[in-house]
Amino acid sequence: MPTRTKTVTASKATTTKTVVDKTSSSSSTPTDISFKASPTLSPMENQLRRIAAAQRTPFEKSVWSLLCQIPAGHVTTYALMAAHLKSSPRAVGNALRRNPFAPDVPCHRCVATGGGLGGFKGVGPPKKTVSTTKTDKTGRPVMVMGQEGITLTEKRTLLRKEGVRFDDRGRVLGTPFQAFV
Repeated sequence: MPTRTKTVTASKATTTKTVVDKTSSSSSTPTDISFKASPTLSPMENQLRRIAAAQRTPFEKSVWSLLCQIPAGHVTTYALMAAHLKSSPRAVGNALRRNPFAPDVPCHRCVATGGGLGGFKGVGPPKKTVSTTKTDKTGRPVMVMGQEGITLTEKRTLLRKEGVRFDDRGRVLGTPFQAFV
């Protein structure tokens, strides 16, 4: 949350204190920092400095820093990142969900182990991606159509722009990047 300075005047003294501004109407995750990129550094070095300056958890910073190693046109998996960080795929996914620097810090380059897109911007894949027949409370059949949602469409679009290819079922083709340093 943004902070603001509040001056409180008492009868004989004036004090200044910093308070958390809870009136912010933004529901998105704040970046917590003001950062100015250096023109002498590479884009990746600027992103790493930006991540390091963020007021976030050390684990989130390590996940986001690891993302910066994945070249455009490549993907990795939640499981490979988790193995490198000695963590769990779910913890990696949760850190990616809170990435305030996307798409510059490319969380869209992380996919599920089987090549599925996984989640994006805190939204996971639909439970069903094809039409199915279910029954309602009275036992009558009801047709249910699964929908992907705009965030996964955006993730697929970002990956396609980078040259990532998909099979006819929408799964990423190729070997996941795992050459983390």
